[in-house]
Amino acid sequence: MTEPSPRSILITGCSSGIGHHVAHGLKDRGYRVFATARKPEDVARLQAEGLESLALDLDDEDSIASAVEQVLERSGGRLYGLFNNGAYGQPGAVEDLDRQTLRAQLETNLLGWHDLTRRIIPVMRAQGEGRIIQNSSVLGFAAMPYRGAYNCSKFALEGLADTLRLELHGSGIHVSLIEPGPIRSRFRENAYARFLENIDMENSPHREAYRGMIERLKKEGDAAPFTLGPEAVLDKVVHALESRNPRPRYYVTFPTYLFGYLRRVLSSRMQDRLMRLVSGGGKH
Repeated sequence: MTEPSPRSILITGCSSGIGHHVAHGLKDRGYRVFATARKPEDVARLQAEGLESLALDLDDEDSIASAVEQVLERSGGRLYGLFNNGAYGQPGAVEDLDRQTLRAQLETNLLGWHDLTRRIIPVMRAQGEGRIIQNSSVLGFAAMPYRGAYNCSKFALEGLADTLRLELHGSGIHVSLIEPGPIRSRFRENAYARFLENIDMENSPHREAYRGMIERLKKEGDAAPFTLGPEAVLDKVVHALESRNPRPRYYVTFPTYLFGYLRRVLSSRMQDRLMRLVSGGGKH
């Protein structure tokens, strides 16, 4: 009797952090994992680690199309799961974000994911099943100062995912959002690099607040209370893939549960005060 083929899943942003851990965790669980990354050297390293890896740049439509074509060729035209994870955070006050900087944030964190998801949905429709998992954030429903670009991308992602879930009802395709709070990764390191690249700190009215923000971004070790390792996200991804009725949303870390509750019970003014307090935003 022939053994059934393992379920396959495509994961973006596997060079480090959540994507890297989830890729290895699902492979160990028996999934056929297509672990993607933007840089060729990261693809080579993932392959050396025993993962089936290929290049995928979320900012490049041709790269997305090529990756999907390669995955489907290798998998015999089937794909059970998609975990959209590759993203970055662009720090900076909203008034300091020029159009190009905000567009770049949306290209990677939203539009690239949308392009990739649209290319996968027909495959899942044809096979009558599939799981689309979007890695959002506590900042997908809770706005904080100096995270405007990232907030924008994640708020938009949540609206798009909620609508997609409604539209795919009855198709056998389930859409879930993962909403982590602080998770150990290279996120702060990458965010600091984007800040230096795109924000004119010295000519900003927010320059004093930026000094505190930079201190947090450069801090060694955990910069926020209740930070968890990426295994906390893996647990939620596994449930979203394997439950008969996956949840629309999965909170990860105590801050996500807390802010989710406070958002339901506090007025907008009270939420604003709280977010200014916890972010160190002060009068800004």
